[in-house]
Amino acid sequence: MTLEDLGYNIELENYRKDQNLDSFEVGRIISEHKERYVVKTTENEYDGETIGNLRFSARSRADFPAVGDWVAISRYDEDKVLIHSVFPRKTTIERQAIGKQGEKQIIAANIDYAFIVQAIGHDFNINRIERYLTICHTSGVKPIIILNKTDLIGDTELGELTSKVRERVKHVPVICISNETHKGIEGLKERLEKGKTYCLLGSSGVGKSTLLNNLSGRQAMKTNTISTSTNKGRHVTTHRELLVLENGGIIIDNPGMREVGIADSTGGLEITFETITKLSGSCKFKDCTHTTEIGCAVMAAVESGEIDKSSYENYLKMEREKEHFESTVAEKRKKDKDFGKMIKNYKKDRNKNKY
Repeated sequence: MTLEDLGYNIELENYRKDQNLDSFEVGRIISEHKERYVVKTTENEYDGETIGNLRFSARSRADFPAVGDWVAISRYDEDKVLIHSVFPRKTTIERQAIGKQGEKQIIAANIDYAFIVQAIGHDFNINRIERYLTICHTSGVKPIIILNKTDLIGDTELGELTSKVRERVKHVPVICISNETHKGIEGLKERLEKGKTYCLLGSSGVGKSTLLNNLSGRQAMKTNTISTSTNKGRHVTTHRELLVLENGGIIIDNPGMREVGIADSTGGLEITFETITKLSGSCKFKDCTHTTEIGCAVMAAVESGEIDKSSYENYLKMEREKEHFESTVAEKRKKDKDFGKMIKNYKKDRNKNKY
């Protein structure tokens, strides 16, 4: 195996040389659990931890390594390494951190494609697909929608369901598969490109881990069934993990996400809701919120059926989440700035009193 097989490229190598990191080895984070990491190199997999300077200089959680990151490392034991530096990320899939206002959670880094997995009959929700699409578009990651468990319905019903998805979601591939019968799995394998990194996104119980097992041809991840009492997926994958497949594709499995909070989604919403974005240019007012204004082209399109009402309401909800996140970030920055001024003035006054 070479570093290129893991996704390494000339841009990363140039950065390594420019930053005088060529005395260190290079590895990729393939697993993370409570700030403990597994780092994969061409030779082996190592337990990794960050050096103190990297921890102390971190301004937020985003400054720590994430699954998919390239890192500069040094070995200090037979199976242990120290992480000295995190290379710049090409892409970062993020969401609003749960229970932490104004903070982001990195789902995975340096992703080329995202498989958005939804299960037929299990909490199927096109609104959620649009949320994942917005996260992907914001990150610059190419999305592919996977409709799983197609063996649960007939061809006619599947055709109708697929048509509904394609009517709401334009210009994104939609692939139907069944982990049970393996229908569509071979076609999906053929899409995987050597050296490219793929990420699995979806709720618990939609079949992500089983899909990964089918793609890898081995029992790489634990699997479970849907709870019969709640009809919700049981959490099986508890942390992110990166695997290299036999055909050369690189894939990251993620814990199931029941909450997909929108953070800084500038650009992502505009791409996901392209029709709304285009029509907004025809609204009477430039600052139209598309809710109550007279002469709103978007609302007129909803009334005429040109825009799906559920999609429109989903857009408004995510727009509000984005605005709330941005205002929270701005408020936190102001508080930090004010606190910094207070400390500076305190030190200044204390120095005056000495004399």
